[in-house]
Amino acid sequence: MTQKIREKVVIYLHGFLSSPQSVKAQQTKAFVTEHYPELIFYIPQLDNHPKPAAKMLDELVARHPHADFGFIGSSMGGYFSSYLLERYGGKAVLINPAVQPYNLLADYMGEHINPYTQHRFFLDESHTRDLTSFDTPILSNPQNYWVLLQTADETLDYRQAQQKYVGAKLTVEQGGDHSFQGYERFLADIFQFLLHE
Repeated sequence: MTQKIREKVVIYLHGFLSSPQSVKAQQTKAFVTEHYPELIFYIPQLDNHPKPAAKMLDELVARHPHADFGFIGSSMGGYFSSYLLERYGGKAVLINPAVQPYNLLADYMGEHINPYTQHRFFLDESHTRDLTSFDTPILSNPQNYWVLLQTADETLDYRQAQQKYVGAKLTVEQGGDHSFQGYERFLADIFQFLLHE
């Protein structure tokens, strides 16, 4: 009896105040289109509030009950990628990931407009409270993570991720910024890690 080949699904998760139209998301999409046209690939627009964002991601994963998952997450997307990996398994590549975003959002309370979608929303303490429920203080299989960090990230302290993801594959580049300069250099290796290693 032949064993059925499992689906491979990769989900790209953008950061806070970002969208599927961001530079890294579009670079990833173009790479998949050229090199992995048969791959099941998603770049969902994440809700600005963590609970509906997580609910939508859970529902997206549930569409593929027998799949092997790969997650690529930038900043806040890295935080949610860790949540998804710990819940469903798979592998994840995190780009300058937010480690404790609930501690950062205190500086962002009030009204915001997403520069990509023009969606207006109000950030309050419920965001902070709800974000904590998706934290992953213990990593069950650190070797299933690859974390890409640049030391001159102006938004996050890269050392927090360095500390949290001990045992993971870590790439730390001097300089750069929060967007992770030169991300496209890593795309071939990212998909090798997620799909083949």
